[in-house]
Amino acid sequence: MDNYYVLVVDDEKEIRDAIEIYLKNEGITVLKAKDGIEALEILNENQVHLIILDVMMPKLDGISATYKIREKKNIPIIILSAKTEDTDKILGLQVGADDYVTKPFNPMELVARVKSQLRRYVTFGTFEGVKKVIDLNGLMLDKEAKEVSVNGEPVKMTPIEYKIVELLMTNAGRVFSINEIYERVWNEPYYNAENTVAVHIRKIREKIEIDPKNPRYLKVVWGIGYKMEK
Repeated sequence: MDNYYVLVVDDEKEIRDAIEIYLKNEGITVLKAKDGIEALEILNENQVHLIILDVMMPKLDGISATYKIREKKNIPIIILSAKTEDTDKILGLQVGADDYVTKPFNPMELVARVKSQLRRYVTFGTFEGVKKVIDLNGLMLDKEAKEVSVNGEPVKMTPIEYKIVELLMTNAGRVFSINEIYERVWNEPYYNAENTVAVHIRKIREKIEIDPKNPRYLKVVWGIGYKMEK
C-alpha cells in the first residue's frame, strides 16, 4: 500500500515504534505523535490518510482529539485504548472514530484493520487520492509517468533523485532532516550519510533551479534539513 501515510498517536514510545515496524512492512509510511496536541500540528503540516489514536494521553486525550479532527477532516480514525468498557467504545465511535482496538492488541489484526479502513476510505469515502500531478509554481511532478518538469521542460533524473523530489514535493513546506530523507528514500537505517544526501540535493538543484546557489524550489533550513517551497 504505497503512498499512504498513517499517523500513530500514543504517549508510549514503545507502542508507537512497534506499530511503525508492522505498518512499514506493508509499505505504509508512519508519522508519530506523543499526544493529541502534537497530532493536530502534524495533521496541519502533512498529508495523512489514517490515524491510530490512543485514548489516554496527556495534554489532549484521544476522544477530544477525535472531536477536533472531525471538525475539519474525514480521514479514518482507529481508536486504540487499554479500556474495554462498552461506554468508552461507544463514546469514541459517537465523536467520529471509525474503529476501535483494545490493548493489548494483535499487531496483525491492527494492520488488517488499517488496510481495511484505507480501502474503504479510497473506495467509498471522500478520499481524493494521492495527487497524481503536483505543480509548485512551474515545478511539476507526474507520479504516474514518474516525470519531473520545469516550466514545461522535462528534467532527466536518476531513480534516487526522483524519489527525493517526490518525497519533498508531496510534502511541500515540510522540513525533512537528512536522516529522514535517507531512510525514506534509500529504505535503510541512516548512518554517516550526510555527504550522500548532500550530493544528490546538489545534483537536483542543478537540474531544477535557474540559479542553484540561490534556489527557488529546494531550500535548506540550516541546522534542520531540506524542504520544497510551496
